[in-house]
Amino acid sequence: MCLLVIVSAAAAAAAAATASPRRGATARCHDGTYSFAQRRSGACAHHGGVARWLLGAHKVARKRAELGSPVLLARRTRTHGCRLAAVPDRRCSPGAYSTRLTKAVICSSSFRKRRIPRISRAKKYAVEREYGLPTGRFRRALEIDHIVPLRLGGSNSLANLFPEEYAFANHSPGYVVKDKLDTRLHALVCAGRIGLRTAQHRIAADWRKLYRDVFGRPAAPKRP
Repeated sequence: MCLLVIVSAAAAAAAAATASPRRGATARCHDGTYSFAQRRSGACAHHGGVARWLLGAHKVARKRAELGSPVLLARRTRTHGCRLAAVPDRRCSPGAYSTRLTKAVICSSSFRKRRIPRISRAKKYAVEREYGLPTGRFRRALEIDHIVPLRLGGSNSLANLFPEEYAFANHSPGYVVKDKLDTRLHALVCAGRIGLRTAQHRIAADWRKLYRDVFGRPAAPKRP
């Protein structure tokens, strides 16, 4: 009888080990149960500890930010022959924000840019073609940047994207310097020192002038 019990227990353990993990599970415990813990600490704490992590094959789904619809800050009148410069060609790239990325959303402690869908390669190539550039050849020297940044409720629409160099040949500042302004503006908006719509319109109109107003000095190019 004891032998039969031992064999049955071993068979049950083997079946548990080979069973497909339940949807949303992050780890399989030593007793054959599954844990749905979102953090590694404490997972399977009362089930003999973690036997195997399942994050590689069964990742926890992250909630994507609800973007709503894009609202253009001006009419887009051109889709080719756009002029490449530190300030985007507003005929092609007037800037746009997302209706659901409100101040309450972007200033929430739970807001993360990574929860916003990334710009597709096809869309990046479309922006480069509009500006008369060869597609996909620049690596770190150039990036497809948001005019109104995501942390200020910016949209992923073509109207809010433009190719921005690390540093322009005419000594104009590029995307590394603009990123500093993006971060500072987010802090100012969340502190109530500037309105969200005001920040969106001003950064789209001329981010270098806004940089000077915010930091009290001109935006200087950062060399590689």
